Amino acid sequence: VAPTTPVCDVPSSAMTGTVVQLSCKENEGSPPSEYQWYKNGVALLEKIGTGNARTPNITYTMNKKSGTLIFNTVTKNDTGEYFCEASNGVGLPQKCSMKRMQV
Repeated sequence: VAPTTPVCDVPSSAMTGTVVQLSCKENEGSPPSEYQWYKNGVALLEKIGTGNARTPNITYTMNKKSGTLIFNTVTKNDTGEYFCEASNGVGLPQKCSMKRMQV
């Protein structure tokens, strides 16, 4: 079953230095969807754990299975337009509407 349009939860504003979680979910897809977050139209890299040499400036953790994007300490650089895409290999990937987060 192809995914439906996911529901994205993006805070419209956040305080610098706080923990911010964005979430993305759709329940119709079978097999379960994987989620990809985008910022300003660019796909965010999946990153697990803390820094590594190639991506020292990534300040978030993205979980493709649960659809969460967590900023451990949000900065002004994280301000932007966010949306997520759900895909499970069946039908076309579905996107939620873009939402701006102001830090």
